[in-house]
Amino acid sequence: MKLSGGVEWALHCCVVLTVAAEPVPAARLAELHDVSPTYLAKQLQALSRAGLIRSAQGKAGGYTLTRAPASITVLDVVEAVDGTSATFTCTEIRQRGPLATPPEQCTAPCPIARVMIEGDRAWRASLRGVTIADLAADVARTSGPEALPRVAAWMAGE
Repeated sequence: MKLSGGVEWALHCCVVLTVAAEPVPAARLAELHDVSPTYLAKQLQALSRAGLIRSAQGKAGGYTLTRAPASITVLDVVEAVDGTSATFTCTEIRQRGPLATPPEQCTAPCPIARVMIEGDRAWRASLRGVTIADLAADVARTSGPEALPRVAAWMAGE
């Protein structure tokens, strides 16, 4: 499984928006992260469609979180950007080839499908257990308590 680069960008934007006093324009977010404004706009649109952020129009327009950072999970962001499809799809390969198992004998998922499905569940549970607030707190711990306030001041043009 490989997540798109948009997931990383979207997560960074969500963390940054936790300290934004006013809506932050997409161009400002792109500049802050030194990423393509066009590509970032697609990620922001995906977050908006999922109801995680909202856009405000006009001179003071930009993006804000729609709810408390503690109620937005990393999985919410991943699924907004990359979709909700399972990471593994069983094609019932055991029912093909010269030694194919007849479908009527395949009454339970094969061991490979079971382990892959369980892995997907565990991965989703792990990401569901981490919120944007958790990430912001971790940034403060690992980058210093001044990191996010500096970002907030920069976004405000100070």
